[in-house]
Amino acid sequence: MPIPLVNSIASWFLKKRFHQMELFLKYPNEVQLELLHTLLESAKNTEIGKHYDFATISNYETFKERVPIRSYEDYEPMIERSRLGEHNIFWPTPIRWFAKSSGTTNAKSKFIPVSQESLEDCHFAAGKDLLCMYLNNNENAKLFTGKSLRLGGSKELYKENGTSFGDLSAIIIDNMPFWADFSSTPSSEVSLMSDWEYKMQAIVNETIQENVTSLAGVPSWMLVLLNQVLQTTGNENLFEIWNNLEVYFHGGVSFEPYKDQYKKLLPGGSFKYYEIYNASEGFFAIQDQNDTSELLLMLDYGIFYEFIPMDTYNTKNETIIPLSDVEIGKNYAVIITTNAGLWRYKIGDTVRFTSIDPYRIKVSGRTKHHINVFGEELIIENAEEALRKTIHITQSEIIDYTVAPIFMIGKEKGAHEWVIEFKTPPKNIEEFSKALDLNLQLVNSDYEAKRYNNTTLNPPRIVIARHNLFYDWLKQNNKLGGQHKIPRLSNKRTYIDELLILNKVNSCTS
Repeated sequence: MPIPLVNSIASWFLKKRFHQMELFLKYPNEVQLELLHTLLESAKNTEIGKHYDFATISNYETFKERVPIRSYEDYEPMIERSRLGEHNIFWPTPIRWFAKSSGTTNAKSKFIPVSQESLEDCHFAAGKDLLCMYLNNNENAKLFTGKSLRLGGSKELYKENGTSFGDLSAIIIDNMPFWADFSSTPSSEVSLMSDWEYKMQAIVNETIQENVTSLAGVPSWMLVLLNQVLQTTGNENLFEIWNNLEVYFHGGVSFEPYKDQYKKLLPGGSFKYYEIYNASEGFFAIQDQNDTSELLLMLDYGIFYEFIPMDTYNTKNETIIPLSDVEIGKNYAVIITTNAGLWRYKIGDTVRFTSIDPYRIKVSGRTKHHINVFGEELIIENAEEALRKTIHITQSEIIDYTVAPIFMIGKEKGAHEWVIEFKTPPKNIEEFSKALDLNLQLVNSDYEAKRYNNTTLNPPRIVIARHNLFYDWLKQNNKLGGQHKIPRLSNKRTYIDELLILNKVNSCTS
């Protein structure tokens, strides 16, 4: 198809969708309340709808009073029944797909329901909107002259009782229209390979022959793939292989620790980075401007949002508020009600609003991924910012890291232990440790107070991880690929102790 015709078709879709976006941009709270009523009306005759009498809920306050907040553990019995083929439990249309997620705080697998409505009106709609926003901001983009290199999870789909479960990306690929294969690479056959290590080289072999114009995937795993591309081809940067490459759509983990490494692989200032915020439970937000880290909260994907201020989370004073009551700068846990039948569901993420007109956010971390053993309230956003500054100062590069507390023993004070795998280690690890400590104090006043004169916390302890430590841990635990990762922060030492043992054993035998 000629390029001008492709661009004309894309522009037509773009203008049509932007007209729809204007509605929720102008009337966000009204759109959200109307959506809530639509969801309640749709599910009023389901088992859960009858139990809470959705038919008589006419406003948000009644919904809030009548329907409880739920975690996955609360939902699991209903989800298991649905997986066995029962219908009309929490959503009126049959649930045929379940996104399998091992999670990062629990080894137990989670099976998140994916309805036909959530596939079409959320996940697929978001993919189109992402392109719309990018094209709207970059009129000279030539995205459709080539293909998108997509890097999804490696789990295949498993059939059970008329339902399927697998990695969300596998479900999406399996349900994509036939023409989608023409605009992306690698082929579905390679994308859905289950052996991650074999799959990576297969992706390299297939994609280096293509005209790749965009990249899409999780930063940590995409970096592994792109380095393998350069190693295979012998090139120094990716533009030597794909000279029309113009944008990377990324999500899943924070991009901050990897930004400088990507700039080396993709030198020059014209290349664009676009962040997304999606999960098995839904697609939530999209970067809608060039050169920003703020994400526009998408309000018409069949997801109704509520929030818990983190300073009240899991306390007797816990409060739940609608979108209309959020404030800029505060940290919130996210609660969702969706068109896949999740009702007031805790997804485990935290966000911070950077704007309320329109509603833009930054993902600040996970409700369970923080360290507050000593009252320091260290969240991922703090750790990432401090680490970014430290890397810049010490001219180092990291591959992965995790942090856990060193608990007080007797009169010995506590501390934080960091296990860091470096790509380019600092010249002096003591200077790195001091710089990290100082930067953590600059971004977190609670941490600063606990570190003052070593009142409660001793300086951080840095452990340099051997090459491939995190990769080997993931492989050992059957978590290679997709969005699997070790938690960055943890109040417990479970993960870090396993890593330290693996680090010591392999160091001794190498």
